[in-house]
Parts: sequence; structure tokens; C-alpha cells
Amino acid sequence: MPSTEWVKPGPKRSRRLEDVMDPTSFDAFTFDCYGTLIDWERGLLDALAPVLAAHGVASPGDDTLLERFARRESEVQAEPYRRYRAVLEEVLRRVGSDLGFSPTRDQLLGFGGSVGRWRPFPDTVASLQALSVHYRLAVVSNVDDDLFSGSAAQLGVDFAEVVTAQQVRSYKPAPDHFHEVLRRLDLPRKKVLHVAQSVFHDVAPAKALGLPCVWVNRRAGRAGGGATAPARATPDLEVPDLAALVAWTQASP
Repeated sequence: MPSTEWVKPGPKRSRRLEDVMDPTSFDAFTFDCYGTLIDWERGLLDALAPVLAAHGVASPGDDTLLERFARRESEVQAEPYRRYRAVLEEVLRRVGSDLGFSPTRDQLLGFGGSVGRWRPFPDTVASLQALSVHYRLAVVSNVDDDLFSGSAAQLGVDFAEVVTAQQVRSYKPAPDHFHEVLRRLDLPRKKVLHVAQSVFHDVAPAKALGLPCVWVNRRAGRAGGGATAPARATPDLEVPDLAALVAWTQASP
């Protein structure tokens, strides 16, 4: 089982954004969805809260609960492939066992199907619309096609490509999503910028494949790794949100 200790992605460097990379050198941006575009942690907590309440279980605290979810999710996704609905159901079973309760079948189904209702971050839609003017946008997500369709309806743009775990039958940090999106985009890696919140699921494998990568540090100022397992990797650029990413692209002469 992974350690709960959060491992930072690398030493901070004092660099101006415009000194890091040239945004005009990219033709496409690929995005993780949940945690980067969609507020994954808020969605998880809102979906877990009524289940815990129904069983009379006090929450151990948001960050502790999210870290417990991260341990169990990475454990389940390392097993033979199953659809993400089934992953969430099994994670809930194991979290329930950790906390001393057994979720009902309706609770399992409700948790597994809740993903499409999770809301975007406040900066997501406007940022994607601004970026779509100049770049092809794609999504690489650890989710099922039908669950992503609920999220896509909230994101306000048409993506050039969407690669899901259901399509490649594996979960990041395995490299299958990245190989497939590069094949579909038909672009050299240096022309594709990957944008993600999770170091474990995205930054580490993207960098290992030689993809330029932006870390969207949505948890800046908060302790721990939240709903993602610990990992170490150094992104090419760190931003606090997508609005800052848009500002970086617009700062180029």
C-alpha cells in the first residue's frame, strides 16, 4: 500500500513564466480532467458524505478521507482492468471496511455514477474557451465514456480528442492514454503540452515519455496529497490554476 506521505514534485525554482517555455511552440494541449478541470476532491467528498452519515460514521476529516480514497483507488486500479464505475464501487467497499461499515448496493451504484455530476472549477470553462482559440484541446482521463459525457456537457468546449480508461483498458499512470492521444493528434511530442493536477497519475508518466508538462497545483498551501497517491516528478511549469495558464499563453509576444 502506498505511503500517505506527500512527496513534492521537485525543488521550487524562481523563474519567470515566459522563461520556462514558449507557448507558441505548441499545437495542442492535453488535459487530465478530474482534479484539473473538474473539482474531483469536492465531488468525492460530496458523494461520500451522505454514505458516511447514513451509517452513522463521523468523517475522519476531509484530507484524511481523501488520502484514504487515494490509497484504495491506486490499489484497485493496479488490479486487472475494470470500468471506473466498478473501481469506485470497490473503493467505497474498501473505505467502508476501513471505517467499519458496509455500503448498500444503492450506495455503491450512486457513488460509482456520481462522477458526471461533479462540477468544474470556477476558472475551467472560460480558460478552456480561451485556449481553444489557439490550440487543439484533448482530454486523457481515468474514466468511462458515459461518465465523461456528463462532465463534457459542463466544460463548454468541443475537444479534438478524448481518450478514456475505458477505451485503452488501463489507468494512468500507465502510459497507454498518452500513446493513444499522441497517435490520434498525429503530432510530435514537443508540440503537445500536457496539463494536469496529479503528479502521480499525469506529471510523472508524461515526463517519463518526454512530454512537456504543466502542473496545475490546485492544492497549493494545503498539506498532503489529497485524493492522489504520492509521487515525484519535476514539471516544466507550475501554475495555481488554469487562469494562470491562459495568462502565460497570452504573455508571449
